[in-house]
Amino acid sequence: MRVFLGTSGWQYADWRGVLYPEGVPARLWLERYAQSFGTVENNNSFYRLPSRETFASWRERTPEGFVMAVKASRYLTHTKRLKDPREPVERLLGAAEGLGDRLGPILLQLPPTLRLDLGLLTGCLDCFPRGVRVAVEPRHPSWWEGAAGERVRAGLAAHGAALCWADRREHALTPLWRTAPWGYLRLHEGAAGPWPSYGDASLARWITRLGETWNDEADQEAAVYVYFNNDQGGAAVRDATRFAALAGESGHAIEWARSTC
Repeated sequence: MRVFLGTSGWQYADWRGVLYPEGVPARLWLERYAQSFGTVENNNSFYRLPSRETFASWRERTPEGFVMAVKASRYLTHTKRLKDPREPVERLLGAAEGLGDRLGPILLQLPPTLRLDLGLLTGCLDCFPRGVRVAVEPRHPSWWEGAAGERVRAGLAAHGAALCWADRREHALTPLWRTAPWGYLRLHEGAAGPWPSYGDASLARWITRLGETWNDEADQEAAVYVYFNNDQGGAAVRDATRFAALAGESGHAIEWARSTC
């Protein structure tokens, strides 16, 4: 497998002295970030969808091979709650396509109060062209409990969409289903110190889980996207760096990872 490793966002003032040297202006943080990581999850797009021109500028500011995942607008996932998805999806893609070859997966993070409705989800997934990778992060347990869970699993697989694996306090929040030839993992909060860091044992477990899931010869080029969302105090940067080191010791190459701290 090919692991694309990064963080959820890059515009954090408390990363000064962790990733961004003093004196480097905020307008150059993306360039500095891309010197250390080969991918980033753009979660600002959840709150306000940037223009196509802004996405295009991010393409110009990052090196060849860099990948930006894009979190879908809350208008689609939380306001509309996946209803009438065609126009919001087209607007999202129309803007994000400004990234060109830097565009990675689209993340649909569902509201924690949105219960299982497979028709709503598949109707939304139908609006995405087949060539666009979509990861889905359900947060209500009804999406995977009992026999209904198998229908969700099959529905995701039929669309080539990845179930987003998620972790909080070093516990998996979702089943570890493989529903696509590629994977997506979000690490929200560790249980080690200083908060919200992850410990080596937890990082090693996730590396093992990924390796066991994408483990045969056909998976050597399979992309797995891993994002640390525990941004406070620079924990995400430190944890991603440590994850890369541990993965390397296990024989898993990290795309574009470099030492940062």
